[in-house]
Amino acid sequence: MEGALRLTAEDRAAQLDARAGHLSGSELIAAAADEFPGSLACVSAFGAESAGLLYLVAQVDPSIPIIFLETRKHFPETLMYRDRIAAKLGLTDVRSVKPEPADLEQPDPDGRLWARNPDKCCHLRKVLPLERALSGFDAWITGRKRFQSTTRAELPPVEAADGRVKINPLCDWGKDDVDRLFADTGLPRHPLVHEGYPSIGCLPCTRKPAEDEDERGGRWAGSNKTECGIHKVWWLQQQGGDAGDAI
Repeated sequence: MEGALRLTAEDRAAQLDARAGHLSGSELIAAAADEFPGSLACVSAFGAESAGLLYLVAQVDPSIPIIFLETRKHFPETLMYRDRIAAKLGLTDVRSVKPEPADLEQPDPDGRLWARNPDKCCHLRKVLPLERALSGFDAWITGRKRFQSTTRAELPPVEAADGRVKINPLCDWGKDDVDRLFADTGLPRHPLVHEGYPSIGCLPCTRKPAEDEDERGGRWAGSNKTECGIHKVWWLQQQGGDAGDAI
């Protein structure tokens, strides 16, 4: 273990990928839990497809910490869904992480920074709180999938970014796989899915996508923003870039 602690995140990601990168779903989550005992978290938006990933995490270990970024701009339906799914799956450590009031006091006194500067709004309400929440964790699980958007089309199962290992156990899942999991398990869908929202973010910045848009086309409506910034697009991260990717 001491030797492992001296390895960089890139080294540990490469080791896990070599050992378990061919796996997906609960098998990859289990491999990650073995690799990072007590130092693995899952980050979830409790959005349109989140319950599928959370179900798989719960099957491996319901005590794995679940980090939810409570931006204070969510749909009320999302907050109710968070509580419903956590109870249904028996998740024992759901952490709703809010932005620090001091971070918002000057740049967002009226709560409308999302309209003036959505990138900065995401940085204050998501990026900074997540960095604080992940302190002490060596690895974290995301629910990103390649089919969701062009920025995720080549997403790897295991990667390293910002000094931590990131595991993407659903990266190779298609929409049919996700739908089948919901059908087989009886998991409830987010209430807004039934209203035509295939991807759900904060209330002021989310609309239903147009027919010719991918499922994330309704996020940050009215701007050219497509990602929140809590992830770095993996191929740009390797090149030293700083483009955003989202949960």
